[in-house]
Amino acid sequence: MTSQLTVTRGHIVAIGGAEDKTSDLEILKQVFALAPSGSDDVAVIATASSIPDQVLPDYEAVFTRLGASRVHALDIQNRQQAADPGNIELIEQSGVIFFTGGDQLRLTNVLGGSATLNAIRKRLLDGAVVAGTSAGAAAMSRTMIYDGNAADALQKGAVNMTSGLGFVDGLIIDSHFLERGRFTRLMAIGASNPEHLGVGLGEDAAVIIHPNRILEAIGPGHVILIDSRDLASSNITELSIGGAVAIENVILHAMVSGHGFNVEERHYLVPDKLKACLAEQA
Repeated sequence: MTSQLTVTRGHIVAIGGAEDKTSDLEILKQVFALAPSGSDDVAVIATASSIPDQVLPDYEAVFTRLGASRVHALDIQNRQQAADPGNIELIEQSGVIFFTGGDQLRLTNVLGGSATLNAIRKRLLDGAVVAGTSAGAAAMSRTMIYDGNAADALQKGAVNMTSGLGFVDGLIIDSHFLERGRFTRLMAIGASNPEHLGVGLGEDAAVIIHPNRILEAIGPGHVILIDSRDLASSNITELSIGGAVAIENVILHAMVSGHGFNVEERHYLVPDKLKACLAEQA
């Protein structure tokens, strides 16, 4: 299958949650800076949130402060609204499409197969930024986590997965990763899906997914990568549901701002190497 990232011109930014929205705006500033030239409208989609009336004004204020010409607050709460031509038109005008936090299963339930989701995918292909925080980040990938016990997820069947929004292939993204102790969730996924790269986003940390499948960590927090591609062995296929999973040879990386990772080659990139890779893309 051809990856979405090999054919898109736009960037994806996945944020671990609790990003700074009041002072330096380090992560959101970089999200806005990636918008294509001459396209500085922002669409904020609060579908995942149970409190959109509280969430949307905060992001309207942030992106207005950053220089957006217009901020379109899209409180899309059902599939009828996801088919609304007016919402689609606002997305088509926007250089940044931003998903708030909440419940990622609501995102896929309301937006899956919709004209709104198709419009967002087209904007990404044409060069727009698609960003999301917390649940909005977890839903970015083609396959997403939607539930699972963080305390002891190394049990067969302990992590629930389903189809995500499909902006990126080959990654499984988890948010609030360090703060909620979610290491075992991505380890369990790696045991059953070794080809997928686990991306654990700490709070106030984010990863830019560049069109050439280079990951770039930004923000003051950590981005944790769990790479199971060279998994040596696991007992997961032999277990009954609830059995304790054994894993041999998982590679873990901890990235900070300015560091990166080549997804295809599975190479960690220190700052100089990251800059060189990004210069080749430009």
